[in-house]
Amino acid sequence: MSVVIETQMLIRKPVAEVFNAFIDPEITSKFWFTSSTGQLIENKSVDWYWEKYDVTTSVLVEQMINNELIQIIWGEPKTTVDFIFEKITEQETYLRIRNYDIPLEGSALIAFIIDHTAGFTTVSDGCKAYLEYGALLNLVDDKFPPFV
Repeated sequence: MSVVIETQMLIRKPVAEVFNAFIDPEITSKFWFTSSTGQLIENKSVDWYWEKYDVTTSVLVEQMINNELIQIIWGEPKTTVDFIFEKITEQETYLRIRNYDIPLEGSALIAFIIDHTAGFTTVSDGCKAYLEYGALLNLVDDKFPPFV
């Protein structure tokens, strides 16, 4: 069985701006991770940090198509994630996040699907709020305790 997790969101900003929000850690850190060792570049690895949770993950950029696709390999277990950017109008982008190549079965797979579906939904919601309204919702920080 080949499982694909997918979340999606219309973001009312030009496709280049939404694409850049995932490339540039100065922007991405406003709605997802706390910091990064650098910008996403094809065939390069970076580390992403979530300071509150004391979590770090390495991210390998497998493929990049400007303003269309960012494909990464990340996590434990390693999986593939596609960030797909579709221009709807000059001021609207449809963002889809697809997670697949998940090497799990049974209850571990179900737990992974639940966790990652919720996580990528939080990311797309935070991105929309930040890019459209400049709102820093702190969704990732506020998702799990402790709340200090």
